[in-house]
Amino acid sequence: MANFLFYTTLTVIWLMLLYHMFLMQGGYLHYLKYRKPIPEWEKKNRPLPKVSVLIPAHNEEVVIARTLQAMVRLNYPKDKLEIIVINDNSKDRTGEIAEEWAKKYPFVKVVHTKPPDAGKGKSGALNQGLKSSTGEIIAVYDADNTPERDAVYYLALALVNDPKAGVVVGKFRVINAQKNLLTRFINIETICFQWMAQAGRFRWFGVTTIPGTNFAIRREIIEQLGGWDEKALAEDTELTIRVYDAGYYIRFLPAAITWEQEPETWRVWWKQRIRWARGNQYVVIKFLSRLFTLRKKSIVFDLVYFFFTYFLFFMAVIVSNVLFVTNLFVDLHLQVGMVAMILWILAYFLYVTQVMIALSIEKTEFNIKNIAVVFFMYFTYSQLWLLLVMYALFLEMKRVLFRQEVKWYKTERFKQESKGETL
Repeated sequence: MANFLFYTTLTVIWLMLLYHMFLMQGGYLHYLKYRKPIPEWEKKNRPLPKVSVLIPAHNEEVVIARTLQAMVRLNYPKDKLEIIVINDNSKDRTGEIAEEWAKKYPFVKVVHTKPPDAGKGKSGALNQGLKSSTGEIIAVYDADNTPERDAVYYLALALVNDPKAGVVVGKFRVINAQKNLLTRFINIETICFQWMAQAGRFRWFGVTTIPGTNFAIRREIIEQLGGWDEKALAEDTELTIRVYDAGYYIRFLPAAITWEQEPETWRVWWKQRIRWARGNQYVVIKFLSRLFTLRKKSIVFDLVYFFFTYFLFFMAVIVSNVLFVTNLFVDLHLQVGMVAMILWILAYFLYVTQVMIALSIEKTEFNIKNIAVVFFMYFTYSQLWLLLVMYALFLEMKRVLFRQEVKWYKTERFKQESKGETL
C-alpha cells in the first residue's frame, strides 16, 4: 500500500511539472508576439473611452500618496480619466490624504464608505466605487500600486480594438524585490506566475486569470454580472469564472505594467497567502458543482487545474514527503529504487529550468543572485507553501462546517525609501 501511494503521488507531481513546462513554453511564445498588434491598433486611431480607475483603500496612508502620484502622471487624456479612491472605513489618514489630491486634480475623486457597507473587504469597496463611477471602462488598482505611465492606455487600447475581449489584464512586478530574501522569493514567484500561468494559459488555451490589480473590464459586463462577490476572499479569481461563463474572454497584455509592494515579513506574507489560498479554494468549491454547465469549456479545464493545484498536487507532495521521511525511521517496506530517486532529482531540475526560463524573459532579473535564490527556493519557500495550503484548507472547511463569516485580511504596507522604476 505504501509503495502504491508513493508512486501514485510521484506520478501526480510529474504530471503537474510537465504541464507547467508546457505552460512555460507557451508563455515564452506569447512574450515573443504580444506586442505585434499594438502598432496596428495605434494606426487605427480609434477614440479612447472614458476610464474610471477604482482604488480600494483601507488604512493605506503609508502608500496612497505614492499611488496617486503615479495615477496623475498616467499618459491618458485627463478629460477621459476618472481616479476614484474608495476610502473604506479607514482609521488612519488615508481619506485625508486622498482628499488633498482631489483638491489639486479635478479628475481625482474620493468615496468614503459608510456603515453598513463599510469595512467589509475589497469586493464591497469596489462595488461602492462602481456606483460612483461614470467611465465606459472600469480599471482596478490596489492602493500600493504605481502603474507605469502607459499602463491604463494599453488596457483601454486593447479593449477598443479587441471587441471580443471583455477584460484586459496587464502584468505586475515587485517594486521592493531587493528588500530581503523573502521579497526575492516573491519576485521570482511573481515572474513565474506572469509568464507561466498567465501568458502560458493564454497562449495555449485562450484563458488567463483576472488579478487583483492592473486590469480593465467593460462597464456593461461588470454591471451585467452584478459587481464583485463580497463573500469571495479571492474576488479576482471568482470574477474570472463569471466573466468566462457570461461568454466573454480575457486578454493578457504584458505591455500594461504596474509595480506593487509585496510583504516584507513572513507574518504578513503568511496572512496574505492564507487569504489567497482560501479564496481560490472557495472558488473551486463554488463552481465545481457547475463544472459541466459552464459555457466556456476551457475554463472547465482551468477549474480542474485549480483543483489539482490546491487539492491533489499539494496533497501528493505532502504524502510522498511523509512516506519518504517515515520510511527512514519505520520500515514501511517502501521500495524507493534508483528509478524513483532519479525521477525525484529530475523533478527538481525541471522545476529549476522552468523558473530560469521565466527569469530569462525579464532581462534584468536573470542574474547571479536570483539564480542562487532559485536553487535555494525549492527547499524553503516552496515547501512552506505546502503547510500554508493545508492550513488554509482546514480553515475553509471549518468555515463551511460551522457557517462562519468570512473575514477579510488587509495586507500590511511598508514605507518605500526610493521612487523605484515606476515614475
